[in-house]
Amino acid sequence: MATSAKIELRAEDIKPQIGSRVLNTKDELLSGELGDALRDLMEQRGVLVFPQINFTEEEQVAFTKTMGRFAQEGDREGVTKITLDVKENPSSAEYLKGSLYWHIDGTRNDVPILASLLTCKVPSPKGTGNTGFSNTYTAYDALPDERKAEIDGLTVIHGPWASLFYHTPEPSLALLENYQRIGEAELPLVWEHKSGRKSLVLGNTAVAVKGKTPMESAAILHGLRDWATGPEFTYSHEWEPGDLVIWDNTGTMHRAEAFDPSSGRMMLRTKLEGEEPWASAG
Repeated sequence: MATSAKIELRAEDIKPQIGSRVLNTKDELLSGELGDALRDLMEQRGVLVFPQINFTEEEQVAFTKTMGRFAQEGDREGVTKITLDVKENPSSAEYLKGSLYWHIDGTRNDVPILASLLTCKVPSPKGTGNTGFSNTYTAYDALPDERKAEIDGLTVIHGPWASLFYHTPEPSLALLENYQRIGEAELPLVWEHKSGRKSLVLGNTAVAVKGKTPMESAAILHGLRDWATGPEFTYSHEWEPGDLVIWDNTGTMHRAEAFDPSSGRMMLRTKLEGEEPWASAG
């Protein structure tokens, strides 16, 4: 009796420390046979790129489910529009301004999402609107041992209100209080995962390192962000219509690079439910 041939994952590295380009067909990806292999590769490489795979909205949802538990956003199971166009996204376009700066999603959640999947429907003009990624696993691994010893065990206060000052340096009190209502969390600066690997927990929600002066805290947080976003650990994806990119939110920072909000740039996002809580801080 004839049996179907096993589908093999086909991928190539983009850069030595971050990113892989997946070369499988749409049908192979939707089969579900590659889900585990893709998850393993995502954890190793941080970012997976599927050039011009051209998923429909329904196909993106179905593909997301092959890799884990689908994280529903809003009141229905489907894709979420990601755009700064207030006509298309009136409720969260203001909040999405923070996405232009390095961050990890879900620093206020007990269990951050595992991954985001982003499809490009309308890119911004060439040279703008790329999405940047930083592999915080490999950035930690490459630190000198003495630096690791200095930062292991440190606790950082995170709050979405801190991201406000990146794009609105002089906010009104009302706007600041609106962001502060979301709350804060204390997270480890170095996250030791169940796998045994360690990653840096940084980004624009980081307020301060507990037990350090403001000067010391700023030097630690900005210094490590500068290190982790150096060329060795980062990849900037220039979007084409139909591209899909997946990134490991538990060991990767990301940001949208500057573009004109009126350009019509439109992305469609799905997410995978988190499976691992933040490690205990301190």
